[in-house]
Amino acid sequence: MASIVAAACIGGESISLVNVRDILSNHLHLTDIRVLPYKEVIVWEDRVPRSVVAAAVGGGLAICGVILQSLLRNPLADPFLLGISSGASTGAVVIGILGLGSLAIGLSGGAFIGALVSFGAVLLLSYLAGGSTDRVILAGIAMTQLFSALTSFVIFAFADSDETRGVMFWLLGSLDGVRWNDAQLTVVVTVAGLLLCWAAARALDAFTFGDEVASSLGIDVTRVRGALLVLTALITAALVSVAGAVGFVGLLIPHAARFLVGPGHVRLLPVSAISGAVFLVWVDAISRQAFHPTPLPLGVGTALIGVPAFVLIMFSRRARA
Repeated sequence: MASIVAAACIGGESISLVNVRDILSNHLHLTDIRVLPYKEVIVWEDRVPRSVVAAAVGGGLAICGVILQSLLRNPLADPFLLGISSGASTGAVVIGILGLGSLAIGLSGGAFIGALVSFGAVLLLSYLAGGSTDRVILAGIAMTQLFSALTSFVIFAFADSDETRGVMFWLLGSLDGVRWNDAQLTVVVTVAGLLLCWAAARALDAFTFGDEVASSLGIDVTRVRGALLVLTALITAALVSVAGAVGFVGLLIPHAARFLVGPGHVRLLPVSAISGAVFLVWVDAISRQAFHPTPLPLGVGTALIGVPAFVLIMFSRRARA
């Protein structure tokens, strides 16, 4: 919350922390302090909902990264490994460029449907191939490549230069234009996802040691894994439909959280959620200010900041080992 308030001060129009405090307290009906109307619009209608969405998306993607790395026993697993991001991109491009059903569902709705279609294809392909963890990963890689190719084909064949620029900006991750209804959706999805995953924390601890150990502890491995994979897909699809393809959060943050609190999921899940939220709030704040008036795409910012951080974590873990 402190990061959200501080980030609301940052932008092309510099607004003091006192003004931000007064605007927030006014809208919470705690005070009735006079503030210039244009500052109130900038803070309450643009920067605060944008930062809230950034926090929810960062926290949700970090949670999904924790779940996937545990279930698949792969330290490189992240929410986009299962083709969810690529499917969402294809759905958004089909709506944005071809205009199929654009009035009915919109860009975000198309992204959500595309993400679910892609994940369904991953589950079907991995099931037909044997259903093991390795098969899920391979199916996710295959669907990622397929839907990425479909996205590129639609852009190449049907988009003009203006449409291409707009779609590519969304594909790289963007919070431009998000409002309070987007903030409500992403917060509800992330909080509900965190509570459901936290309820399965003990099962996730068992999965860390393999399916046989989890089964010996009385866990229905197939059912629990399937339910958590579906939950992860739904969370990622909802968040990507609002923010676009924001990479690296689900890969980086779980490793940083393990460095801080260890592998136990009772602590790891909430710490990852908070860390992811703070991380993406500040990446968004820096990204929108660095090249003002044109904001840097959010996915580019997460990669530029995340890669060096990930390298530092890798070397820190090596030194501790």
